Amino acid sequence: MKIPKAWRLGIGEMQIMPAPRQRPPSKRPLWIIVLVSLVCVSLIGAYVYPPRQYAACYFFASNVCGPLQWLPPIPARVLSDDEVVSQVVIREILNAPTIQSKNPKIAFMFLTPGSLPFEKLWEKFFLGHEDRFSIYIHASREKPRHTSPLFVGREIHSEKVVWGKISMVDAEKRLLASALQDIDNQHFILLSDSCIPLHNFDYVYNYLMDTNISFVDCFEDPGPHGTGRYIERMLPEVEKKAFRKGAQWFSMARRHAMVVLTDSLYYTKFKLYCRPGMEGRNCYADEHYLPTLFHMVDPQGIANWSVTHVDWSEGKWHPKAYRAQDITFELLKNITSIDESLHVTSDVRKEVQLKPCLWNGVKRPCYLFARKFYPETLEPLLHHFSNYTSI
Repeated sequence: MKIPKAWRLGIGEMQIMPAPRQRPPSKRPLWIIVLVSLVCVSLIGAYVYPPRQYAACYFFASNVCGPLQWLPPIPARVLSDDEVVSQVVIREILNAPTIQSKNPKIAFMFLTPGSLPFEKLWEKFFLGHEDRFSIYIHASREKPRHTSPLFVGREIHSEKVVWGKISMVDAEKRLLASALQDIDNQHFILLSDSCIPLHNFDYVYNYLMDTNISFVDCFEDPGPHGTGRYIERMLPEVEKKAFRKGAQWFSMARRHAMVVLTDSLYYTKFKLYCRPGMEGRNCYADEHYLPTLFHMVDPQGIANWSVTHVDWSEGKWHPKAYRAQDITFELLKNITSIDESLHVTSDVRKEVQLKPCLWNGVKRPCYLFARKFYPETLEPLLHHFSNYTSI
């Protein structure tokens, strides 16, 4: 058979092609091969075990894939039995349905060393609303002498209170325990003997009852009077990054009051490791326990400011105290109109943190009460009460 010319040319070319040569060994460094292998393994691991419970598409930024709900989160550490129990109990309290009351009331809890100098002013505030409030008095030094019948017989069992120590928190818990026994009490306000009301009763009642959050002051202070007071022996339950600061004068919903009473795990950490003079630091439990607790267990459930106004502009250990000559309509009007909460860090930067007071998403005045007022201010406050509380 005659072979076509084109085939003959192809065969000829095949015949003259040189024999294949053996490839010389690769001269690439061994570390490059190892590095490429590790990258491949990492990619496979990210595909099979994606971060934050996401599927493989999470790693490759797909916009059509969502989280795999069945994939359990990987805890940062193993929780102790006490932590598991605490988290379960707190979660159940926060998720429980609100107790319905036919006559919801506000519990006004006064933490005082003795008598209350502004009973007459409070009487004017409470007048006509006797079925919508309860009064509880923790007098730590002496039995109060009352000037208003509304306060007679309202004392609870009290113990000695030392400023800056855990006994202050103990007194707060004692007040909450007494007030929680009344099923109609739905909101709980902690006040001092130097506190005064800034608005009329209806305004205060609606402000607190028509929202589902608690007004617990809470902010992060990286300075020596903030996280500088943190002691590592609070670990592992309380981490430094969760440590917060705030005023002790709170207003909280019933579910949060229950959380405070049931907590023993975090409370014990503060009782043991947050006290003046420990390891050269002055940690005050009443300034840190509640802000840190709620930042950890229910950060979205608190407003991060207190409804009790205090003026720290003088930069001293104690806030500005008002004398009789200071009391004017303009002063009280200015305080009632403040609609931004102010925090200043204690580090060298003195960072000013100014945030709007949002009530149900709407900017509103921040404060319902104010302190610190000397007893001598009673008469001028009574004189201005009807005017400044109607603002």
